[in-house]
Amino acid sequence: MATATKTYKLEGQILEACSCNAPCPCWIGDDPDGGACDSFVAYHVEKGEILGIDVSGLTLVKIVYIPGNVLAGNWRAVVYVDAKGTPEQQQALIKVFNGELEGAIADVAKLVSDVLDVRIAPIEYDIQEGRGTIKIGDVLVSEMEPYRGPDGKPTKMIDSIFSTIPGSPAYIAKASVHRVNIPEFNLTWEYNGRNAIQGLFQFEE
Repeated sequence: MATATKTYKLEGQILEACSCNAPCPCWIGDDPDGGACDSFVAYHVEKGEILGIDVSGLTLVKIVYIPGNVLAGNWRAVVYVDAKGTPEQQQALIKVFNGELEGAIADVAKLVSDVLDVRIAPIEYDIQEGRGTIKIGDVLVSEMEPYRGPDGKPTKMIDSIFSTIPGSPAYIAKASVHRVNIPEFNLTWEYNGRNAIQGLFQFEE
């Protein structure tokens, strides 16, 4: 029974955007452009269960400030959890993405040293044919589209030293707009034409 309570299986999509130029140097272990990074990463679960709780169709977003090299950690984050979920579903998502249930997701979660707040809010998420948009009220808005190769398929990045989707290829993209407004935590910025990442994930533990 104890083992069953630490089980999750998630499949879905990721959208990420940051203040770096494209492609982002953090993914190959270099320092971010400008020395620090303003970023967010959104995990949209298309199909999945956590501790036996169905979380399909729900989204979790981490809005983060990275003060230096991405691998050094010390990230500051505000977490937004999809208001469409029940309290039980929301808490299950929080447990996975803050690293409580171990696995590859926990390796990324450990880089966050200061979770400033966890908030419930409506999250509008849409991605079709490689083009993605996300919006959280007046807090976050971003729209991105991947770079494409000669065959029209998204340009992939694989075997990078850092990844927010461990084990999966990432699609290098550019965000036409990336705006965040959380002034109470000094997380306020707007960028146009900067780095973005898209991808698919499969997490299981």
